Amino acid sequence: MKIKKFFSILILFVMIQMVIPINVFAAKKPITDENTIVEYINIDWWKDIDDSILLDYIIKAIQYNQDLKISTLKTEEAKETKNIQRANEMPMFGVGAVPALYKLPGVTSSDGLISLPLYASYELDLFGKNRDKTKSMDKIYEISRLNEKSAYISVVSAVGSTYYNIVKLDKLILLQEEIIKDRKQIYDLMKYSNEEGLVSTADVVKANKAYIKAESDIIELKKTRERLLNTLAVLMGENPNNSSEFKRIAYDDLEIKKSIPDSISSEIIESRPDYLAAEKMLEKAGLDVRAAKKEFLPSFNIFGLISFNSTEYYSKMNWTNSLALLGASALLPLFTGGRKIANLKLNKNKYEQAVENYKKTNIKSIQEVNDALCDLKLDNEKYLKTVESLNAEKQDFYYSDLKYKEGIISNLDLLQKKESLLVTEELVVTEKIDYFINQIGLYKAIGGAKI
Repeated sequence: MKIKKFFSILILFVMIQMVIPINVFAAKKPITDENTIVEYINIDWWKDIDDSILLDYIIKAIQYNQDLKISTLKTEEAKETKNIQRANEMPMFGVGAVPALYKLPGVTSSDGLISLPLYASYELDLFGKNRDKTKSMDKIYEISRLNEKSAYISVVSAVGSTYYNIVKLDKLILLQEEIIKDRKQIYDLMKYSNEEGLVSTADVVKANKAYIKAESDIIELKKTRERLLNTLAVLMGENPNNSSEFKRIAYDDLEIKKSIPDSISSEIIESRPDYLAAEKMLEKAGLDVRAAKKEFLPSFNIFGLISFNSTEYYSKMNWTNSLALLGASALLPLFTGGRKIANLKLNKNKYEQAVENYKKTNIKSIQEVNDALCDLKLDNEKYLKTVESLNAEKQDFYYSDLKYKEGIISNLDLLQKKESLLVTEELVVTEKIDYFINQIGLYKAIGGAKI
């Protein structure tokens, strides 16, 4: 009978242990909400461009980009790691059920026993060692949030740059098609002139080579556009098979609306997530050194146990049937094989690395901001000069067209003038798009900050 009771209690105990808290699998709200993400990327900066298509792509990337999802999950991982360390500062309480079947020496019969222990333990953090470790994990969490912000800025910048390069290629392909038409006409004129004995065969071959080269160039342009469309699809977390259907603004509708700042204060780097992350890493390394020093100090613990024991599971749980224990300990390991000394030296080494990384991030951030602003200013000046050159080419072509109509120059001369005009227009297209991409480069260099 006692054995049956023993096994009934054991089964009940196993069933209790198998009960899983429902909230473990409950849906949880992401720690990075939409308002935080909007703040991450400074969405107003993108709205000022006034391109609804690009803005829609950026929103899709924010929602579906896999790298951003992974980054957010890593932030959640850091948060839970921080919570695990924080739990080390808390007291531990536990309860158990210990059913047992025993037989004493000299006795032929067996008997059953059930014990219901309640126990507690707590490490007194008199020197703040565990507090420092928790603060260190807090820094890891903050660094993870900053890395997440960096990821968002990088992805939306990549979306913008890819988008504008596609717009550029759309226009370049149209211009290249015009160049192909001109070179085909030039080749046909050369071929006809050669048959009439007016030009050499070498000139025909040269015209044919130029025509073939133009056709080869447009293939390369189309290939590059196709690859960029696929890249844009992946950035938005979509299937690249549908990339050919992606809409974009026409090049001719692009308007330069953002002005170029005269200068940017070096203090702007203080808003860059990588700079802030390097600063947090330095703070973490300092906490780790402090915690490593406190490892040499003794640890103090208090613990308690009370257990209700009975040979019958229906017995009363009273003081008569209990076993109680309350104690404390002070432990100071005298020899650990050099582990604590090595740990202290290791953390000091990491601190020195963090100092150098902080200095490096500081000067590198200033360099990137200066480079981005320099590129934006000088490339804009270059663009304006190329526009002047294009206007001159247009005038030249206009007067050449008049000369052709008056019979002063040949159709071949006019076609060559037209190709020169188209080539210059290609340069303008490239440099205008470079302006937009340089704006994004400056946005990324300042960490998406408002200036």
